[in-house]
Amino acid sequence: MLNQLAPVDRVFHALADPTRRVMIERLCRGSATVSELAEPFDMSLSGVVQHLRVLETCGLVRSEKVGRVRTCRVERPALRLVDQWIAERRAGWEDRFDRLGEVLAEQPAQSEE
Repeated sequence: MLNQLAPVDRVFHALADPTRRVMIERLCRGSATVSELAEPFDMSLSGVVQHLRVLETCGLVRSEKVGRVRTCRVERPALRLVDQWIAERRAGWEDRFDRLGEVLAEQPAQSEE
């Protein structure tokens, strides 16, 4: 089912989990091994790998294995996709607020009686 979602939906699905958000925040500071990503969590390495698999499926994270060490890094284009989606929504909201402000400014002032 996850693979059938639109790209922005997959990213939001992945970011809905607080553990994955912490992992992304860590990876925004630089690459990290799976063990380094697992340090702050009370879960098994296989649990961490499952979270990373979700992040990789949506394109937020890429990993590569060199020897026995798997290193992960954030993929900025996926973050830009979400940023663009939010910016489009924000522009619509700002337009509506501007129109509301104009309508309210046209209303005659109500005097207190």
